[in-house]
Amino acid sequence: MDPLDEVFSAMRVESALYARLEATAPWGLSTRRGDNQARFGLMLRGGGWLTLDEGASHREPIALVAGDCFVIPHGLPYTLRDDPKSSTVNCVDVVRANIGGVVPLGGGGAGTTVISGWFTFDPYGARPLLDLLPPLLHIRMDQDRTHLLQATLQLLAMETAQRGLGSGLIVSRLADIIFAQAVRAYIDSLDAEADTGWLAALSDRRIGAALHLLHKDVASSWTVEALAAAAGMSRSAFALRFKEKVGQSPLDYLTRWRMFRAGHLLRHTDKPLAEVASSVGYESEAAFNKAFKRSTGAAPGAYRRSALLAAV
Repeated sequence: MDPLDEVFSAMRVESALYARLEATAPWGLSTRRGDNQARFGLMLRGGGWLTLDEGASHREPIALVAGDCFVIPHGLPYTLRDDPKSSTVNCVDVVRANIGGVVPLGGGGAGTTVISGWFTFDPYGARPLLDLLPPLLHIRMDQDRTHLLQATLQLLAMETAQRGLGSGLIVSRLADIIFAQAVRAYIDSLDAEADTGWLAALSDRRIGAALHLLHKDVASSWTVEALAAAAGMSRSAFALRFKEKVGQSPLDYLTRWRMFRAGHLLRHTDKPLAEVASSVGYESEAAFNKAFKRSTGAAPGAYRRSALLAAV
């Protein structure tokens, strides 16, 4: 299984809200932290400056131009404005009455158009991907990708404006697509040799090959030697590069995704614990229980019960 396919199939957007900002200089918006939320924006016209207010290694303003897209996966507060010195208003105050519509803002100068919004995720399914994403995804989109993202946003706009039977499901699925498109575009923008992190590792020819094998058969008794051979590297060189790229050793990463796969099965199936354990590579249910509790803080049975209660 493609690693991104696996993650995106497990996570679900529970709700999505958006608005079209028609701003004229000077203008500025500030947002609050949002738990289990990801914020996004697509700059359609004009430009602006984006600043993360917390959670980043640096908080210098980032210049945005037409065609740029940004995603803030962890719901960190941010400011968006035409100039780093412009004053801001609270986003909730100006957007509340115009969810799904046009939000006018500013002092009548140069114009900027931004489609912006946020997704609320299922915390169980989204956590594995969100834990691996950086605080900010800034994508300079080419024209084709911008048009593709715009088309999906337009569908979102139409569905939000004319709600009918099943609109909630359609809106959440469109939001899934928007988020996946943004992440995919971000991966394509990375330098596989120089950049680090899970997304960069996926696009690395050698480490990516090993990651695809792990996800294809997470239950197999993988060894570092076998993965290194698949990557066409020596054991020591592979282990070092894997750790540099992913931030974990190969076997720690394998355990992490076994627990992710097990958690998905516990939440969405009624398979016995012994069968879940076997499907993620554990011959002993006791060994699986110990590993799962060490990873999640809860025994498999208790985890399944809490997930069921949360879904009620």
